[in-house]
Amino acid sequence: MTLERTGGQILVDQLAAHGVEHAFCVPGESYLAVLDALHDSSIALTVCRQEGGAAMMAEASAKLTGKPGICFVTRGPGASNAFPGLHIAQQDSTPMLLFVGQVERSALGRDAFQELDYVAVFSSVAKWVVEITDAARIPELVSRAFHVAASGRPGPVVISLPEDMLTDTAMVPDASPTPASDAYPSPSQWEAFARLLKDAERPVAILGGSRWSAEAVRQFEAFAARAQIPVYCSFRRQMLFNADHECYGGDLGLGANPDLLASIKGADLLLLIGGRLSEIPSQGYTLLDIPQPRQKLVHVLPGAEEIGKLYHPTLGIVASPASFAAGLGDLDLPAPSNSRHQRCADAHSSYVRWSDPKAVRVPGDLQMGEIMAQLRETAPADAIFCNGAGNYATWLHRFWPFRSYATQLAPTSGSMGYCIPSAVGAKRIAPEKTVIAFAGDGCFLMNGQEFATAVQYALPIIVILIDNGMYGTIRMHQERHYPGRVSGTDLKNPDFAAYARAFGGEGETIERTDEFLPAFQRALKSRVPTILHCKLSPEAITPTTTLTALREASSR
Repeated sequence: MTLERTGGQILVDQLAAHGVEHAFCVPGESYLAVLDALHDSSIALTVCRQEGGAAMMAEASAKLTGKPGICFVTRGPGASNAFPGLHIAQQDSTPMLLFVGQVERSALGRDAFQELDYVAVFSSVAKWVVEITDAARIPELVSRAFHVAASGRPGPVVISLPEDMLTDTAMVPDASPTPASDAYPSPSQWEAFARLLKDAERPVAILGGSRWSAEAVRQFEAFAARAQIPVYCSFRRQMLFNADHECYGGDLGLGANPDLLASIKGADLLLLIGGRLSEIPSQGYTLLDIPQPRQKLVHVLPGAEEIGKLYHPTLGIVASPASFAAGLGDLDLPAPSNSRHQRCADAHSSYVRWSDPKAVRVPGDLQMGEIMAQLRETAPADAIFCNGAGNYATWLHRFWPFRSYATQLAPTSGSMGYCIPSAVGAKRIAPEKTVIAFAGDGCFLMNGQEFATAVQYALPIIVILIDNGMYGTIRMHQERHYPGRVSGTDLKNPDFAAYARAFGGEGETIERTDEFLPAFQRALKSRVPTILHCKLSPEAITPTTTLTALREASSR
């Protein structure tokens, strides 16, 4: 029986019907009717301190689950604050639904209080922007929003909710969820793929994007071992392949291993699965020629509009990584040659050398290489690691071995301020997991207020805060291009351990290497969020160079 309900109640009922278990928000008077309906709902609501944090939490939850993340923000300034989270979802191909309060329908177009034209504002980053003006159409349009967000190349959808529409009543049935649409390789494509693979002497694979699963990762690992293909992960997508696997050769991040780049440039067949090979992983669009790569290219993507957009493939396959990986076990492959075995062995041994933290020494009493070695020995292998943007993230990306799916949260868009919201979002939906946030001093304070959200919901995240008193990445570039002319990059920071305690968490200051491990072990046992304030020498600008060395080299 269909009952008469308010628009707010209809909306919340659609979320429940689509299997939503968590939502993130900053409350606003523009969608009070939704908040009221959530009061009696089974959906867990996380109240955040700023809309950017809420949107990043929703995006992070979607990365871990593969299901659209749900975020509610209020109109105008609230919607504007959420923009960084939307941009992350767009560049990272993450399914997400952002519900935004809107002015009453009678005031639309009058530049009313906090009014924005959301179609005009968000269309450049969202897959679809829609304003629901009739409560009876909520089931139809919300169902469509879920489908658009998750199908093809996933991304964010923005749904505008006029305030008075949410208090209207309507008699309308709920819409049943529609699975995300998918495509599969055709028999002729499998045959063409098998021929290319059979004829290749130096094949490599690059994994990226979204629409993977734990099972798909296992299936691709088995295929790589059977075919003896070196496998590399795209920028901030290391969780797509076990770092201990015999075929793993590292990741295409900033400052990538030169051996890795040489292997890809020298390949005769490149399997690009799920990723777009955009600016950072392509090393500034230098790995592959545009539009015609030197290597034969097999490009597998769920979005047809992306295949051939930059790189003309020898074989383009419209399919999600999960559907493609599911068919790999049926391929009839010849026994791999000795040269393929050797190439895999060489790729993996190079990765092991490159990622050895004990081989790295930097100026100062705090040795991040040794700290990373301690983390490798003490942190759970399935811990979820989160980071935002900054040179500090290099320590995590290069020296932590990601071994399983859904253990990495990092924005390929390079957005600062992601570290704490993503950690809160991860711990909120996976409370049984150890969640560790790597943060720089600049990155942390862009959304550090969400540490209060962690305290409010008793989420014992561990924050390893690396403080060098500057915007380190910008300072690095500044010293390269304008040596000795420091401008706009110095920071005067608070006592971050005291900051943690002020919110109701725990905090410790780490100034020497030997202080870290006992503090980290205490944090693992703690029942409240903890900040480990690690004071790193400003000279230790990267694992491989110093500020002084950069300045001297640039001054010559």
